[in-house]
Amino acid sequence: MSAISPGYRPTHLTAPTTQPPAEMGTTAFRYVLAAIRLSLGWIFLWAFLDKVLGLGHETAAKDAWLGGGSPTLGFLKLGTKGPLADVYQSFAGAAWADWLFMLGLAAIGVALMAGVAMRLAAGAGVVLLVLMWSAVLPPANNPFLDEHLIYALTLVAITMAGAGRTPGLGRRWEQLPVVRSHSILR
Repeated sequence: MSAISPGYRPTHLTAPTTQPPAEMGTTAFRYVLAAIRLSLGWIFLWAFLDKVLGLGHETAAKDAWLGGGSPTLGFLKLGTKGPLADVYQSFAGAAWADWLFMLGLAAIGVALMAGVAMRLAAGAGVVLLVLMWSAVLPPANNPFLDEHLIYALTLVAITMAGAGRTPGLGRRWEQLPVVRSHSILR
């Protein structure tokens, strides 16, 4: 017969609390997440603007998309390496690849900057970043990991943490009837 009372539960067997640490609810933490969201949004938006307008940072004015250049040709034709290089080089400069890439950069950048459609933006961003990572396998500075995968994980984390709400339009966006009835739009 046991001497332990029926309601006894050893503390080392108790399930961990599901509450996030108190720091995660602080205003400072929410603003740090917002800064990360805005920074990632600017990375995508800047890449779009530079490739469309040829602002001279990575894209010369003569190579701008508006001037008839291809935003995918240079990187996919000359910058790819590794086991998937032939696949990427096969569609370098194709109109459909240019349009998908540019629409993706713009939509992800705008969504992150505004804090809306974070789930869609994160999903599209993860796909784009993983594709970019796979185009240069193995990465230059590490046998596996590079900034594309870190950015992809960060997109997932800030989306899960609700980073579009502070400061951003996320709270208002989530109240729209279409967004409330289709959670993928959050």
